[in-house]
Amino acid sequence: MPSNPEPSPMSAPKNSLLAFFASVQLALFLLGLLASTAIIGTIIPQNADPMFYTERYGLARARFFELLDLGDMYNSWWFLGLLALFCLNLLMCSAKRLPPVLRLLRRDHLSASATQLAALPLHRTWASPLAADAESTRLRLLLQKQGWRPRERHRDDGIILFAEKAPWSRLGVYVVHASILVILAGAVLGSPSFARRILQQPDFAYKGSLTLAEGSVSGRIMPLRGGEPLDPGFALRLDSFDIEVYDNGMPKSYRSRVTILDQGHEQQAEIAVNKPLRYQGLTFYQASYQSSPEYRVQIRKEPDLMRTTAIITAATEFFWPEGGISYGIVNRERRGEITEKVKLWLSDGQGEAALLWMNVGQETVIERPSGQYTVSIKPRYVSVLQAAKDPGVALVYAGCLLMLFGLTVAFFFSHRQIFLLIAPETRGSRLLLAGMASKNRAAFAVHFAELANTLATPTDSP
Repeated sequence: MPSNPEPSPMSAPKNSLLAFFASVQLALFLLGLLASTAIIGTIIPQNADPMFYTERYGLARARFFELLDLGDMYNSWWFLGLLALFCLNLLMCSAKRLPPVLRLLRRDHLSASATQLAALPLHRTWASPLAADAESTRLRLLLQKQGWRPRERHRDDGIILFAEKAPWSRLGVYVVHASILVILAGAVLGSPSFARRILQQPDFAYKGSLTLAEGSVSGRIMPLRGGEPLDPGFALRLDSFDIEVYDNGMPKSYRSRVTILDQGHEQQAEIAVNKPLRYQGLTFYQASYQSSPEYRVQIRKEPDLMRTTAIITAATEFFWPEGGISYGIVNRERRGEITEKVKLWLSDGQGEAALLWMNVGQETVIERPSGQYTVSIKPRYVSVLQAAKDPGVALVYAGCLLMLFGLTVAFFFSHRQIFLLIAPETRGSRLLLAGMASKNRAAFAVHFAELANTLATPTDSP
C-alpha cells in the first residue's frame, strides 16, 4: 500500500533519556564538538616529550595537559568518550528510524486501493477498448521493455500491477551510519590508549620510536608516551644512511637502508620520507636523523693492495699498524647539520705529515714515501624511525569503502514505484496509473509522464 514518499519516523520514545540519545540535535552537537576540539591537536604539538610541554607552557599548564592527555589528544580518554557517545547516538538514531523503512519495503503494495492511488500527486487515468486481461498482458510487456519487473494480482475491483526500482536505495543512509561506526571502531582498535588502558596490552597497538646508528642493530621500540620498551619480535640493522641536500645545505631527502633480522631470516629494505616499511603489522616511517660524532674512514694502500675501515671520532689519533700510518680528523666544515669537508692529518713516520681538506664521501689520493693512500671519509648518522602498530587500519579502509558505497546509493539512486490498476468495464477497461519516488521527484515526474504516454498509446494486441 502506498504511503508518503518518506517513511515517517516512529513516535518519540517515552523515555526521555532514550529520546535524548536518539535526537538529531545531539548528533549535530557532538559533530560540532568533535570538530572544534580536534583543532587542539593542531595547535598543541602531539606526542612530544613531557619536558617539552613544561619548558614551553610552564609547569601548571603542563600538568593540565597531562590531566586531559592533550599531548596525545586523539587518544585521550575524553576524546574517545565523545566518539563513543557519537557511536551510541548513531545506533539509537538508526534503531529509531530504520524499522519504519523496513516495514515500508515489506509492505503489500498490491493491496493498494483505487482511492489511495488517486491520492498520489503523480497519477493518470484513461480508458482502453481492451478487456482487463488483455490490457494487463499488453501493459506488462510494455513495462518489461521499460526495465520494470511488474507483479500482478487479480482482485474484486480489477487487476493491479506493481513494479519498483532500487528499493534498497532507502538503506543508503544507514549504510553510511554503519560505515562511520566501522571507521570509528577501527580508530579505537588502533588507539594506543585503548590497548594500554582498556585491554591492558600495550603491545596490541602503539606508536614509538626506534633509534639506529649506522651498523647497529635494535629490536626495542620506545613508546612515545613512555613506558617499557616493546619487542616487535624482530630487529632492524641500519646498513647505511644517505642524505641529499639543497645548495644552501638544507636536507632535501634522507633514507635508511636496513636489514630485517627475523629468526635467522634476513631481508633488505629501504625507508625514506613518504616511503615507509611495512612488516608483520608494523609500519616504520623515516621521522628524522641525528648527527653522530663518528666518521667512517676507508683507506686503500698501493701497491700493497691493503685495505682498512675504521670508525673514528674527530680530534683523535688512530693507528693502522698493517699500513704503517697514523691519521685523524683535526677539523671539519659544516653547513647546517651537514658535514661537507673534513681536515685530515696523516703520517707514515717519514717526513712531514700530510694535512689537507677533503670533500666528504669523495676519494682523495695521498702520496707518501711509504706508498699511495686512497682515503674516503663519510660522517655517520643516527636514523630516527617512527614505528606504528595499528591493527584497526584494515577496518578504517573497509569503513571508507563502505561509506563511498553508502553515499553513492544515498545520493545517486532513488526508490521508484509504479502502480497500475486495470478496472473492467462494460466495453473495455479503465486504467489508473500512479507512481512516486523517494528522491529526485522532479526527474521522476518527467519519466512518469513519458511512461504514461507510452502505456496509454494503443498497440497491437499480443
